[in-house]
Amino acid sequence: MSSATPSFPERIELKGEGLVLRHWAETDLAAMPELFDHPDIAYWTPIVSPFDDEAARTRLERARRMCAEGTALLLAITVDGGAALGEVMLKRAPEGTELGYAVGPAHRGQGLAARAVRVMASYAFEELGVDQVILELEAENASSVGVATRAGFRLLDVPLITGEEKGRPYVLQTWGLERP
Repeated sequence: MSSATPSFPERIELKGEGLVLRHWAETDLAAMPELFDHPDIAYWTPIVSPFDDEAARTRLERARRMCAEGTALLLAITVDGGAALGEVMLKRAPEGTELGYAVGPAHRGQGLAARAVRVMASYAFEELGVDQVILELEAENASSVGVATRAGFRLLDVPLITGEEKGRPYVLQTWGLERP
């Protein structure tokens, strides 16, 4: 992003849908490997694998740097501001405002990802003034397609995104949600 891109607030807490989204903290480091060191997360996301204590420290530092640069906002998904259950991300890019998420295996099946995505989308619409947020996901990832659908996104008629990550090819669909 350009130097004109404003940083995100140093302290942010988004509340809604029974969730509190907050910045990652030093106190989260011990819990992060349990959330992110899982075959599903390794396969479907660019999150490093294996995800150990060093990866947790690196992710926390990266989250802080990207927030200060104004390029991305990575927030812990919690129900009360306490224990992290996963992560939701907002990334500013020339092609648009992209959201992403990962929920720890022990916390799946509670609708956390769809709710967190809706809360983050509201933040993007209301506070950042964007007109649309997108999700980029693989059609074969049934869980993520379900999250997109439950969060109100629709599949966009745009070219597929192809690439390779962690030695495997991928094809991403783009799903969009418009400002209400």
